[in-house]
Amino acid sequence: MYGFINTCLKSLVVEKYGEEIWEKLRLQAGVEDSFLTFGVYKDEITMQLVDKACKILGVPADMVLREFGEYFFEFCKRSGYDHMLRTLGGNLYEFIENLDALHSYLSLSYQEMNAPSFRVEKNEDGSMHLHYYSDRRGLYHIVPGIIGAAALDFFNIEISMEIVNQTEEEERTGKKEHVVFLVTQNPLLSYKERNKFSFSPQCLDDSEKQIDTRSNNKDLEKSENAIRGGSVCPVKKSHWKTIRGIITLGRGKLLRGFDPVYPKTLWIDTKTFCNGLPFHMVFDKELRVKQAGVSIQKIVPGLQTTGICLDHYFSIVHPEVPFTISSIQKFINSQFVFQTKREMMPESWKQRPMLELRGQMIWMESLQCMLYLCSPLLRTLHELEERQMHIADIAPHDVTRDLILLNQQRLAEMELSNQLERKKEELRVLSKHLEEEKKKTEALLYAMLPQHVANQLKEGKRVEAGEFKECTILFSDVVTFTNICAQCEPIQIVLMLNSMYLQFDRLTTVHDVYKVETIGDAYMVVGGVPVPVSTHAERIANFALGIIIAAKGVQNPVSGNPIQIRVGIHTGPVLAGVVGEKMPRYCLFGDTVNIASRMESHGVPSKIHLSSSAYQCLKYKNFEMTERGEIEVKGKGKMHTYFLVRNKTACENEIMGRPIKDLDSGRESAQSFQEDRAETMPSSHQSVTQNQPEKDQTTAIAMKYIDTPTDAQSSLKRRNPAKIADLTGRSYDSKSHGSLHGNQHSDDAPRHQNRGRVKPDTEEPQIRNVRSNFCNLL
Repeated sequence: MYGFINTCLKSLVVEKYGEEIWEKLRLQAGVEDSFLTFGVYKDEITMQLVDKACKILGVPADMVLREFGEYFFEFCKRSGYDHMLRTLGGNLYEFIENLDALHSYLSLSYQEMNAPSFRVEKNEDGSMHLHYYSDRRGLYHIVPGIIGAAALDFFNIEISMEIVNQTEEEERTGKKEHVVFLVTQNPLLSYKERNKFSFSPQCLDDSEKQIDTRSNNKDLEKSENAIRGGSVCPVKKSHWKTIRGIITLGRGKLLRGFDPVYPKTLWIDTKTFCNGLPFHMVFDKELRVKQAGVSIQKIVPGLQTTGICLDHYFSIVHPEVPFTISSIQKFINSQFVFQTKREMMPESWKQRPMLELRGQMIWMESLQCMLYLCSPLLRTLHELEERQMHIADIAPHDVTRDLILLNQQRLAEMELSNQLERKKEELRVLSKHLEEEKKKTEALLYAMLPQHVANQLKEGKRVEAGEFKECTILFSDVVTFTNICAQCEPIQIVLMLNSMYLQFDRLTTVHDVYKVETIGDAYMVVGGVPVPVSTHAERIANFALGIIIAAKGVQNPVSGNPIQIRVGIHTGPVLAGVVGEKMPRYCLFGDTVNIASRMESHGVPSKIHLSSSAYQCLKYKNFEMTERGEIEVKGKGKMHTYFLVRNKTACENEIMGRPIKDLDSGRESAQSFQEDRAETMPSSHQSVTQNQPEKDQTTAIAMKYIDTPTDAQSSLKRRNPAKIADLTGRSYDSKSHGSLHGNQHSDDAPRHQNRGRVKPDTEEPQIRNVRSNFCNLL
């Protein structure tokens, strides 16, 4: 079958059931995603698609095929065959009768087409018997769908089709399956359909015609009665009434009462007839040739001998029936295609392609002979040259001349269309691959920079810096990391850090915090940047509790014991932006970064060290904290600090992003960092090494937080609600979060310092689509 059929089937599934069903159907059938319209495919592909569709949709095959038949009719109309189908016949009988002629015409372009054959017979009660012949078994259920849709669309009638006979014709040379349908026409539409068409322009025109016809009939009856009665003048009134009844303003139908006139003798001599119709043959019931046109005699010299048998020189190609007069009479309404036999041709002709003739059969009852009016079946000028024929060999009145020239152009256009379709398919595949690569590239880019920053850099725009009045920063590092590096191979250090950072990165997704960077054993995370949230301190606190637990699952490659980390947290304002063009990084600037780093460096192993500002943020947030007291901090003097012990309400599984089990319903403390338990590792982490990260990291369950609008957002909303960002990627207004446009804070510029960490991330952070407020970096 041609790809046109498979494309129609795909369009049906996608339109009625969706892309997902088609993709599932395609994968199960093992076929490609698209088909070339003029490409030839094996019948098994279509059969496989139909079979899988029945199984996936849970619908019987006959219903699937009938629905496909109805859709195929509409698909052909949308593909440009609407006018061609409408002009096949004035009623359903003529439409079906000329389907074979349509297939014969399409075979000029679709040379590999193996179309079914149709034969229709009228019954006395107005019904019809439709004979369907095909080489493909099991597809006859398509016929009721196609014919029913055509009858309703073109002729506004409903039909019912039932199978009355189904046989295998052994005597036929092809198209063995023979199915006979009883077609019953019902011109009266149902109430629903009648309402559907009642106000259409075409139906209004039809109703006007019916009214005019009834008025014309009444006029004719009045005229005839008047003539018979003699009450009026038959010359004047009756004459004009009759004319008006026949052609009322050009709407009369003269052909309905047409009666042809034949001459008593045929006013044409035999020579003129044979020259005027150069391709014709007359043969009797025994297939003996009685007469032949001059061009056929030229091509097949044996026909010059009167009385030869036609089947010695020709074979029937279409319809595929035996070469007998009874078979020909049975399919007399079909177009017949004859092909010359090679063994009967002259020696000089045997190397040429055999000539095919196409035409109609006319039975002459008075002579008991069959007239075959035909023309050469040639598709291109190349085929004409191969048979050493010329345009002059075809009669001037024969449209085969124009058909050859037009089809030559048509085939060239089809070849060009086929090439364009192939290129289109190649571009589609390349575009699909390009889109996949683009997603990979963007995922890698978004792992290094916030999404809105990365998008601005891709567009070549200048990335502005933004001030965040309050955020929480966390630093962590590995205790005795220098000693571990001195006693281990570099690959062992890499494996240990990778095992630890994979778990840390997973926790950034659980608590929705932003990973800024890593340098060696140092890990920096911020909450409230680049998306301002009110729960930034709680997020960082829970993240810190999580990494303490995760670190106990990573082994020291020297001692084999769990590694220990120090964690420091501080809350305050920062300035965030992108620095440099080579390997740009989203960095944080300000004294808050320095203090958070000091909290980590002055911390205690396996403890979470808090500054006083971080303590104030967590004071009423269901966290247990202990006071450390005043300590001497390098560069800052004495500072009052605290230790974070545990979350009073969240369990360990909730903090770690694991499914919450029934055992956690008691809401036990996630963790308690006592001095006597500092060296203890939970049993659930004993089997985890730097070479084997935790298996439960595959699915991270985000912890729920309830955020309230920040003060800057609330004040801005009171001034201009339209400028509030809705967390979909739009920028905040320049006044929110204390923007530093112009020289507003030029005196404070020296206070913003960079920690100096510029090494890119190794893992992908949580991607966020929200832009914070930016100002120019001074």
